[in-house]
Amino acid sequence: MLNLLRFVPDGGRERHLDYLRMAEPILARFGASILFRGDGMDVLTTGDVEGCDAVLLVQYPRRTAFQQMVEDPKYQAAFQVGKSALADIVLQPLKPSKGL
Repeated sequence: MLNLLRFVPDGGRERHLDYLRMAEPILARFGASILFRGDGMDVLTTGDVEGCDAVLLVQYPRRTAFQQMVEDPKYQAAFQVGKSALADIVLQPLKPSKGL
């Protein structure tokens, strides 16, 4: 799952790091792991496109694992911290491709 994140000003990035510290053990319980974390840079495309502040690539063993995780009470508590950090988020599910 590709996560494109835009943080709220004044502490959003720091709160999101707090969320990640809370969420990583929960992700592991559901067989998920963060494959990549990166900071956004200036967008290279033209047009009415906003960039993101950070990107996460998270691997889940199956789609239902994500659904089970978001329903978990411990995740819900962590999510409140994460939600307060974000001005916007895009969650883009992905699947392996054999070619383009």
